[in-house]
Amino acid sequence: MHLGPDLLVLGVLFVIAYVLGRLGKSIGLPAIPIYMVVGLLASPFFGWFPIDFTHSEYIQLIAVIGLILLLFNLGLEFDQDEFFGNVGKLLISGGSYIAINMAVGFAFGFLVGWGSREALVIAGITATSSSAIVTKLLIELNRLANRETPMILGVTVVEDVFIAIYLAIVSVVLSGETEIWPVVGKLAVSFVFLVVMFAVARWGGRFVSRLFRTKDDELFTILFFGLAIMFGGLGEILGVTDAIGAFLIGLVLGATRYRNKIEQIAIPLRDVFGAFFFLNFGLGLDPSKFPEVIVPVVVAVVMTVVLNIVAGQFVAWLNGLGPQAGINTAAILQNRGEFALILATLALGAGLDARIQPFAGLYVLIMAIMGPILAVNSERIGAAILRPAKKVPAGADGGAGAGAGAGAAGSIFDPAESLSRAEAIALMEGTISSPRANTAETAPSRTVPAEADAASDDAVAPETERLIEQAMQQSDEQTQNPSQRDSEY
Repeated sequence: MHLGPDLLVLGVLFVIAYVLGRLGKSIGLPAIPIYMVVGLLASPFFGWFPIDFTHSEYIQLIAVIGLILLLFNLGLEFDQDEFFGNVGKLLISGGSYIAINMAVGFAFGFLVGWGSREALVIAGITATSSSAIVTKLLIELNRLANRETPMILGVTVVEDVFIAIYLAIVSVVLSGETEIWPVVGKLAVSFVFLVVMFAVARWGGRFVSRLFRTKDDELFTILFFGLAIMFGGLGEILGVTDAIGAFLIGLVLGATRYRNKIEQIAIPLRDVFGAFFFLNFGLGLDPSKFPEVIVPVVVAVVMTVVLNIVAGQFVAWLNGLGPQAGINTAAILQNRGEFALILATLALGAGLDARIQPFAGLYVLIMAIMGPILAVNSERIGAAILRPAKKVPAGADGGAGAGAGAGAAGSIFDPAESLSRAEAIALMEGTISSPRANTAETAPSRTVPAEADAASDDAVAPETERLIEQAMQQSDEQTQNPSQRDSEY
């Protein structure tokens, strides 16, 4: 067996992926579309590389291991305490988000006209976010402390549970079984497997932990890697797919006290083997088939954006958050990735319409590029949309030049008539810290800017005093009325 040429080309592809990945990182793109593009360039449809990887069984096997590790890590990172501790609130928020996207996605799948089973797959492709991209963006954008972040993470947790149930159903539907009782039997086996594994994860973590009592990192790694592969195969045999079997054993191991250690070792393995999965998916894409799916893809992208705007505002309202939180939520949950490609791979293996693969590939490429760009600029988008609505025309309050909304966040001062916003804020802080201020006894100590400190009482013009009083009054109103602050968020 002479594998030298294959190994050489694979190495070159990963070096190319590194170079493109570095360029992508510089503009905020995730790795998933980069790997897919590299696979697409290496496909026989371009002919740029001398080896046809599409028929290489060892590449496909490595890609399957990558798929297993992707779902294994998803189960490993599943926060059971968060889910079971706030199950009611999470189900309402996450369930509403999924229901809105899934219902419209299912209807869209039927409108495409590729078949009922294809419609079920298309609904799943367009309805669920990429938890990996979402979590990574929250960290990179320093938004873990934002008020909407727990809600976003809660939605992804519910999506993880939904994915487990959805894959169990899809695997039975894609099996091609038409008799009612065999279908019922397969569904029963799938759900029993899910319930048992969830129960073990919830209450059996202490017992499973005993399996990992070893100080040898090599044996430790071999054990959890072997369990992931073994349960992937078990899931395939039971009819719930290898992906869901890996997810469930990850869920169980995530409940042990060795979770952090497993995660520390498993993430690099996931990144390497997962790259093979995305690269292998790109290898199977035929660019010549993109034109025949371009219209459904564009419609799906527009549909996803609109639905996420609606769902984002709705779940923000359910959680008592303002419009800006809804915009942030909608933007970051736009991202689609690994789950859509997993579904397309399953559909291809089940012999569904061949257009599913280019549809999913092009859709994920667009969404995985557009999603991070929207997430990075969501606050600017919110400011552009929301701030004009807060402006009050000069004279709206009887010629004063600033309306009731002239707070620190939304006031618009006319530079021809009064001081700039920065100067007004500085003078306001100086007045608040002044002994003559009405709130001097209760106001916290502040650091007063030099400009404000140098201004004497006699130097403050009557117009400036009026502006300061309005700003202080608005600040007090916002302090007494938290809901007003929420609308500014």
